[in-house]
Amino acid sequence: MHSFTAKAPARANIIGEHTDYAPNGGHVLPTPLPFYTTVTAQEIAGPSGRIIASSKNFGDEPHERSIDDPARGHWTDYVVGCVRAAAKLSKPPALEISIKSEVPIGCGISSSAALCVATVRALNGLMGLRLSDAQIALMAHEAEHDYVGVPCGKMDQFVSSLGNPGQVLLLNTRTLAHRRYPLAEGTAIMLVDCGKKHDLAKGSGYKQRVAECTEARDRLGVGTLSELGYGDLDRLSALPELIARRARHVITENQRVLEFVAALEKGDVEKQADLLAASHASLRDDFEVSIPEIDALVDSSKRFGIRGARIVGGGFGGAIIALMPRDQAMGWWTFVSRENPNGRLISTYALSAGENVYAA
Repeated sequence: MHSFTAKAPARANIIGEHTDYAPNGGHVLPTPLPFYTTVTAQEIAGPSGRIIASSKNFGDEPHERSIDDPARGHWTDYVVGCVRAAAKLSKPPALEISIKSEVPIGCGISSSAALCVATVRALNGLMGLRLSDAQIALMAHEAEHDYVGVPCGKMDQFVSSLGNPGQVLLLNTRTLAHRRYPLAEGTAIMLVDCGKKHDLAKGSGYKQRVAECTEARDRLGVGTLSELGYGDLDRLSALPELIARRARHVITENQRVLEFVAALEKGDVEKQADLLAASHASLRDDFEVSIPEIDALVDSSKRFGIRGARIVGGGFGGAIIALMPRDQAMGWWTFVSRENPNGRLISTYALSAGENVYAA
């Protein structure tokens, strides 16, 4: 029987949070991380559409599914969604799909996108679909968005499929135009799990934010909120107060992404830090997706002297991201961990070096 193994990385979004889903259509600036999900798809005996999925991360117990199954709120839904999407192009054989992941789950670094991209890559190789990296990203997004039911944007799947290690990916989520940039030499990306997990598929907060942004877009009469800029903020006075705050975050966050890229090109690390700090304040106050455990980590980072820290991911738990010179990383974590004993260092990646900079 034929088999094919593929892998896909997790990601950290440097800036551009909650700008990527449909009503917002803005810019994001993620980078792949050296945490991988590996998927092996093997043809087995049985009727087309039969799926036996197992994962060492979930007890390694095999689960039998079919592409005709409705979503169950189970981790295997992500696998089923990918096979269903692939089946639109070619009739799949009966499949055994084995998964092994290094990606921490529920920390805001997109374990679900890594799973979907790796699964589609494995199916692409096994079934001979000849998909491009962009098509793999779109199929992975279809699985998570349409079948699993997470109203996510395309950022996670695109950076997992198209991102290059050591670079950030500027992605226009409306047009899908993208360009890669390096961070400053010696920049470390530090990610700290606050100790409280999140689950976008099960939580209501994320879906509520999507609905609120949709309402803002429709009330303002625009195609996407990111069509607007700083000069349009006075238009928000016509909206209900809560809806106005949601829209203000999206509009200003989209501008911060573009300003961050301009600061990258100029080598202005102080401006980059200011933009990350402003992003966290907006996510905390206008978008209301932060929690006390996250805010405490960000505040500790500031007390150490690193302003460039913010919540990363969908929010309501998860992790913070902080950018700093590589030679400050060890001292930063020693200080932050002392003030936040429940925090857990999950990544210490230096983009320029492509390696971990601190062994927790």
